[in-house]
Amino acid sequence: MFAIRGLDAALGVAGRACYNAAMTLVEITYELQGPVSLEQLSRLEEFANTYGLRRFHVDEQNKQVSFEYDASRLRETQVAHVLGRAGIAVARKVN
Repeated sequence: MFAIRGLDAALGVAGRACYNAAMTLVEITYELQGPVSLEQLSRLEEFANTYGLRRFHVDEQNKQVSFEYDASRLRETQVAHVLGRAGIAVARKVN
């Protein structure tokens, strides 16, 4: 399920994906350069379904975006690529 605090009601984004027990879940957090628009979040949801990101969370107050993904299927560089394709600029990786 996608978690987008502060924008759930406005965007109404929720999704589920099928994953198996053998996956290696990793969470990565980036500091955002600016606020994320509803259009960017919609693009991010589309990429999440395509690339297999398990979930993402935008923390507007701390200006961060976090992703949970299966490291056996994706690399960190691919997650960063998804952000770029969605037009979301990040300042740096936090963790």
